[in-house]
Amino acid sequence: MSAAPPTLRSVTARAVDVPISRPVKNAFGVIRSAPLVLIDVETDQGITGRSYIFGYARLALKPLVDLIGEIGADLTGKTIAPFDLMAAMDAKFRLLGWQGLVGMAVSGLDMAFWDILGRAAGQPLATLLGGSPRPIRAYDSYGAVDPIADERDLRRSLDQGFRGIKIKGGDGDLAKDERVVREVRALLGPDIALMLDFNQSLDASEASRRIDRLAAYDLHWIEEPVAAENLQGHAEVRATSPISIQSGENWWFPRGFAEAIAAGASDFIMPDLMKVGGVTGWLRVAGQAEAASIPMSSHLFAEASSHLLAVTPTAHWLEVLDLARAVLAEPIEIVDGTVTARGPGLGLSWDEAAVAKYSPR
Repeated sequence: MSAAPPTLRSVTARAVDVPISRPVKNAFGVIRSAPLVLIDVETDQGITGRSYIFGYARLALKPLVDLIGEIGADLTGKTIAPFDLMAAMDAKFRLLGWQGLVGMAVSGLDMAFWDILGRAAGQPLATLLGGSPRPIRAYDSYGAVDPIADERDLRRSLDQGFRGIKIKGGDGDLAKDERVVREVRALLGPDIALMLDFNQSLDASEASRRIDRLAAYDLHWIEEPVAAENLQGHAEVRATSPISIQSGENWWFPRGFAEAIAAGASDFIMPDLMKVGGVTGWLRVAGQAEAASIPMSSHLFAEASSHLLAVTPTAHWLEVLDLARAVLAEPIEIVDGTVTARGPGLGLSWDEAAVAKYSPR
């Protein structure tokens, strides 16, 4: 790394709407493509830091692009010191609040800042943080499935070495959930971890009723059984559940996790880098998870999450839902059901022809 730390020269944010190999159906609808914002942070030393965030819907792309550009312009000339920049952004948005598009923009920028530091050092981020890239156990993430129509895809996941499969429920009644879980469990066999995600679609009473029926099928976890902000409801479900409860992808920044842990809301946690405060926020939550002895998994962003899980004391599972593959020059590789982080930095580079192809018209 050069003697003088890099400073921020400019920020570019670009929208793409990327095709995905499998539509993701959940209790509230179907995600048929991935609306992403690609972030490039240029420095005075010619280093470009990269990250991306997932907008969930195309209508969020333009405001996210504008917001990231405006924040970046406000930070021009500042040293790339992620903890300091996070404090500056916290002060800027303290009255407006951190959740929603602001939180996503701040988190995406933080990831790019850390990418710059890794690139400046010529090291993968995992190494820069004091660890080393290593194979992280991954699970393949599905939407709601049809065990017959989706059998070929499920068997392909097993052929790739995945030891965990996640499917979604709550898009029908209990009888449907039970039928799907029973048939998928029969297809996978007893040795593959099977997770079920309700995507916040139930109330506490109904969640407990369904969990009791589904316990016979050896589920590894039940994810987001009730609304994410309903910490009491999570705790109530967890208190009687024979299956471990997983949550956290919709808890915002380290304070959200501190409140959830204090409430006893979940057996496991799974931060989303885009909502937890990027790398800076993740590191702070990893300390909370270690202190509370809570296994910690990732949500989306497998490229960056593989670096962070490599330095997370209670690392559990890496989620693979490969939303950005079509616009990455070097997508993640699945080797025997694991993902190993690549550098320098986060190891991200864009396929510019694909970026042009999938830019919204």
